Amino acid sequence: MTDLTDQSVASAHDTRRRIFAIVGASSGNLVEWFDFYVYSFTALYFAPAFFPSGNTTTQLLNTAGVFAAGFLMRPIGGWFFGRLADKHGRRTAMMISVFMMCGGSLVIAMLPTYAQIGALAPALLLVARLFQGLSVGGEYGTSATYMSEVALKGRRGFFASFQYVTLIGGQLCALLVIVILQQALSPAEIKAWGWRVPFVIGAIAALIALYLRKSLDETTSAATRQRKEAGTLRGLWMHKGAFMTVLGFTAGGSLIFYTFTTYMQKYLVNTAGMQTKTASSVMTAALFVYMLMQPLFGALSDRIGRRRSMLLFGLFATIGTVPLLHALKDVTSPYAAFGFVVLALAIVSFYTSISGLIKAEMFPPEVRALGVGLSYAVANAIFGGSAEYVALWLKSVGVETMFFWYVTLMCAIAGIVALRMRDPSTQGYLRHEP
Repeated sequence: MTDLTDQSVASAHDTRRRIFAIVGASSGNLVEWFDFYVYSFTALYFAPAFFPSGNTTTQLLNTAGVFAAGFLMRPIGGWFFGRLADKHGRRTAMMISVFMMCGGSLVIAMLPTYAQIGALAPALLLVARLFQGLSVGGEYGTSATYMSEVALKGRRGFFASFQYVTLIGGQLCALLVIVILQQALSPAEIKAWGWRVPFVIGAIAALIALYLRKSLDETTSAATRQRKEAGTLRGLWMHKGAFMTVLGFTAGGSLIFYTFTTYMQKYLVNTAGMQTKTASSVMTAALFVYMLMQPLFGALSDRIGRRRSMLLFGLFATIGTVPLLHALKDVTSPYAAFGFVVLALAIVSFYTSISGLIKAEMFPPEVRALGVGLSYAVANAIFGGSAEYVALWLKSVGVETMFFWYVTLMCAIAGIVALRMRDPSTQGYLRHEP
């Protein structure tokens, strides 16, 4: 009887420890994405301070160029932090990642303007943004790997889904801070100094996340970290099949994710003719529902398997993308728009809820963070990062519907890749780990 009681107490303690680890890891993820999206949301206000061309479009293009540069740093971040996590531990990599994001936000918050230091101002803005892009590129792989390893066996889909809960949560928090500033300050005050406030908030939040991550348990052993192939591209090449598989379904997954999240607000305004404030309200509500859906779809993957979840994603995304985008193109009611977007995001949830976990299950621990981070960053930078540009370019040349079929094709490829792969939840590397 005593043994059973002790075992029960130990099991309860282990469960609490793992839940705390998920909270600590996901808190940093939320902060990272809050800081990354704050730049996009405040660009309209600070663009004249760093790019005083007198032309609003030119100013926004310059700030967008800096944003894109941060995006292109992600593969480097995926490689650097993946190697660091596999050779020196997940906890170390996650702490450095969130510390870098804190530094980048603090620099932007305190940065002198063009009027004060001339061309050095936009140059320093670019450097700070590159640091943030490097940090975000490393954050995905390390946090996804850590959360997958620390999650309770048999419920990994549910617990690992909180990575996208906090990713979307970071975006919503950034939007909420901007809305509060717009209510509390005049447009002139926001342009003068108010735009700096979200970056200060992000830097402070990053320090809190750093404190939480400092107390996390490490999930890799010293023996694993000391292996010759740990964190190396040569070691990763031994699992090139898994790497190519991840590239295959991440390309479609990232593309459709950015289509129905970051690009969708512009689509509702530019194509459907919806008022900007109405489109913002629709997308805020839809993203909130999308965030709540992640644990449900993650738990579903624990019941039906990761491969089956991916097959459902590939199937529904292939047959649903064109009709949904056509319906949204002609939508007049904001309630109908909300319903269509939520339906699209439910389809995307089959992928995003297990995005990090399914990748982690396909690599052994000595190259897991590198495999997850680099494969995601490459596919995300090429297909996710270009989604908005491709959509707008095709619209500008009068063939906007080609973008619908482009997304459909990439999702069909993701479905084919899922059809050909083994189920990682039953045959992957994590199945043997506690």
